[in-house]
Amino acid sequence: MEIEKAIALIYTEGLQAGTWADLGCGEGLFSAALAHLLPSGAAILAIDRQPVKPLPYSIPAGISITRQQADFSLEDFQLPELQGILMANSLHYIADKPVLINRLAQCLTADGVFIMVEYETTQANPWVPYPITFQALATLFRNAGFSNTTKLGEINSVYRSGKMYAALVSR
Repeated sequence: MEIEKAIALIYTEGLQAGTWADLGCGEGLFSAALAHLLPSGAAILAIDRQPVKPLPYSIPAGISITRQQADFSLEDFQLPELQGILMANSLHYIADKPVLINRLAQCLTADGVFIMVEYETTQANPWVPYPITFQALATLFRNAGFSNTTKLGEINSVYRSGKMYAALVSR
């Protein structure tokens, strides 16, 4: 996916500065996309289990991105207080989603948000072992105390038939 498409997929106005985490950042495509949507002064922690490399994308002035190799799915994984959490194609690797979401929600400020990117499917495969549809995502977050789940966009998947969606989740 190109950076412009990633920005368009997760585009939302009014995101707050502060510290954000991109959990399961991979090569950093969505970290860079998020950087284009945040106001100057924001910081992004780009976290992935795989060894981290410099981002191959340009980042707007005034935004800092720190890459960290860690496994966010582990119970003892610690995060600072966050304004937001981005999870682009990483939640579908988690079997026990409620436990993870409840743990991560404790790291958010009172007005903190999640931005989620997932596949609109119920069919598991080796690359999406625990899929979650938009409707199931809304239910998951509602059960965790988040009353608003808004679809930001969707695009055709380049890897499979069907679509990917992005959602903004807030309290």
